[in-house]
Amino acid sequence: MPVKIRLQRHGKKGKPFYWIVAADARSKRDGKYLDKIGTYNPNTNPAQIDLDIDGAVNWLQNGAQPTDTAKAILSYKGAMLKNHLVGGVNKGALTQEQADEKFNAWVVEKEAKINAKKDGLSKADDDAKAKILEAEVKINEERAVAAKEVEEEAIKAAADAKAAEAAANAEPVEEKGPESIDDAQNAASEEA
Repeated sequence: MPVKIRLQRHGKKGKPFYWIVAADARSKRDGKYLDKIGTYNPNTNPAQIDLDIDGAVNWLQNGAQPTDTAKAILSYKGAMLKNHLVGGVNKGALTQEQADEKFNAWVVEKEAKINAKKDGLSKADDDAKAKILEAEVKINEERAVAAKEVEEEAIKAAADAKAAEAAANAEPVEEKGPESIDDAQNAASEEA
């Protein structure tokens, strides 16, 4: 029975979540599997991978073939390196302690790279937030200046209106002349 280490899709549409499983090559993608080795969540940055490295090495030693994506994940987590080191121990090229020492050194280096990436992402995120905040502060200052100018213009317009009203009240009222010839004749006849 040929065994493959592959991904089994779970999650919802647009938000995939995968199980890393050892399954018969003839079974369906999301069908029956022999052993669940780990999980893979590509929705986060960096991707979250939980893997039973010893279980994966055991399946690799027994002849399981990983798919391309599964092989990349196993390499990323160090299962392929550990499989290589176990092969070296079985052949007598190195001792178990040397293999464990090499693997642990690789794990420490890999964790440092992952932490550096996380720090870089968080720094980039913080920088982006700082730029957005700076832009908002600038826009708010411009709005405050514009509001102050509008308020000053409104005060000036109100003062001009009051001055015009005061000037209108201070002007003498002109005497109204007769509006028509008939009114003028009536006024003349009354005086006589």
